[in-house]
Amino acid sequence: MKHASSIIFGISIVLAAYFLGNAYQQRANPPQVISVTGLGNENFISDLIVWEGSFTAFNTDLKTAFEQLNRDKEIVRNYLISKGIPTDNIIFNSVQTLEQRDNKYDNGNYVGSIFRGYSLTQSVSIESEDVALVEQVAREITELLNKGVQFTSSPPRYYYTQLADLKVKMIAQATEDARLRAENIADNAGGTLGDLISAKMGVFQITGQNSDEAFSWGGVYNTASKKKTASITMRLDYNVY
Repeated sequence: MKHASSIIFGISIVLAAYFLGNAYQQRANPPQVISVTGLGNENFISDLIVWEGSFTAFNTDLKTAFEQLNRDKEIVRNYLISKGIPTDNIIFNSVQTLEQRDNKYDNGNYVGSIFRGYSLTQSVSIESEDVALVEQVAREITELLNKGVQFTSSPPRYYYTQLADLKVKMIAQATEDARLRAENIADNAGGTLGDLISAKMGVFQITGQNSDEAFSWGGVYNTASKKKTASITMRLDYNVY
């Protein structure tokens, strides 16, 4: 019994020495960490367009101005429908009323204002997946001037309805790009790539294709260009042995 206890005690000493030595070796030679950044980007064409414009009526009598605005509204509606825009895609917003006055001065001093009339403005917006059609309408909208409508057009805005799926695809691209960079660095340094410690996603950016738009820490979301480039970065930290 005494002999068996001695054997067990001896084995315990050997195991303790092994684990202590292994722990010391790991402390003396800890795994190194490398950080790499991968990029994922995709070119795409917008599949949704939003276009807005407004028209104005002016008269010294508010009721007359409103009646004129309503006539212009029907002209605008009928024009858009004649161009192939579905009625459900045409949205007229509330009327904005502004009382216009001219300031009056005497020897450079303000002495009051003179009433000129009422200016009524109404905007109309179109949202459609038929990008080409709305682009054509936006180009030809000046035809309303020949119909007596004072119409002002804004530049179209372009969006992409499959952005969520595109973002997932780009994250996978950026992660794979970062992993390949890490493997290349480890191989060139004579090491072995270890476990992934952390992964952090960078800012998602959308810019116009072939544009000189600057990237921003807060992200860029271009709506002016139909053809866009989306990009995202992934930062990965790996152990290297």
